[in-house]
Amino acid sequence: QLQLVESGGGLVQPGGSLRLSCVASGFTLDYRYIGWFRQAPGKEREGVSWISTSGGSTNYAASVKGRFTISRDNAKNTVYLQMNSLKPEDTGVYYCAASRSYRATSYQYLAYDSWGQGTQVTVSS
Repeated sequence: QLQLVESGGGLVQPGGSLRLSCVASGFTLDYRYIGWFRQAPGKEREGVSWISTSGGSTNYAASVKGRFTISRDNAKNTVYLQMNSLKPEDTGVYYCAASRSYRATSYQYLAYDSWGQGTQVTVSS
C-alpha cells in the first residue's frame, strides 16, 4: 500500500513561482511513474507532468512546457514540481499519483492507482 502526500500549494501572483512536493511512503518498489494532475473548479482533471521512477524520463503538458520542471529524489521518495511564470489558468487542486503501468505516460488517470489528497494552487492578482 502506497501513501502520497502533496504540499507546497498556496496563493501566488501571476508570474510568481511555487514548488510542490509529493512524498511517498509505504510500499514503493513496484511503481514506475509519478504524475502530477490538476483540476480547476468545474473542469475535468488533466495531466500536467510525469516522471519515471528512475528520473530518466519526463513529460509535460503543452500548457506548462518551459515553465514547470518535474524532478525526483529517490532517496527521499519525493517528487517535486517547480512551477515558474505562473498564470491564472494554472489555478487548481494539484494531485500527485503513482502508477505501475505504461499507460500512465499518456495521463490515463485510471492507470494511476495511488493518489494524494491534493494541494491548492491559486494564481491571482
